[in-house]
Amino acid sequence: MSDGGAGGCPDARVRGLTEADLAAIMDIEQQGYSHPWSEGVFRDTFRSGYRVVGVEQAGRLEGYAVLATLFDEAHLLNLCIRPASRGRGYARQLLRALLADAARHGLQRVVLEVRVSNQPARRLYQDEGFIVVGDRPGYYPDGAGREDAVVMALGLAGPADPTA
Repeated sequence: MSDGGAGGCPDARVRGLTEADLAAIMDIEQQGYSHPWSEGVFRDTFRSGYRVVGVEQAGRLEGYAVLATLFDEAHLLNLCIRPASRGRGYARQLLRALLADAARHGLQRVVLEVRVSNQPARRLYQDEGFIVVGDRPGYYPDGAGREDAVVMALGLAGPADPTA
């Protein structure tokens, strides 16, 4: 999966990640979240056949995403960009590559949860066509309490129907 400049930096590329990328993934995860996933959770995503992709520039991983699929639906479980590299279009490039790949594989819909307070991510998803379809009260850990999530979804255009 290579996606040179779709909404991101022209010389950045999107590629599939493997367990060999785990140290770089964990570095970004720990910088990016107050309650990061553990290394064990990431190892399980590789073993379970989830799609783990990253965006890199000049050989450095700038961000990654984890996508699970079930039947004709994808669930974006995690998308994180290195904090020092945010605002450069990497998240948009990664998201667009994932959506294009999901549509190529015949998936009909992508769903995700995002923190209510994460306005930049919510704006990105909305700009890319996601709509709010629900909420999950207390979904995310947040200090001593919990934060709600907004559930968003995007319908994908499947392959053209040759009988239409």
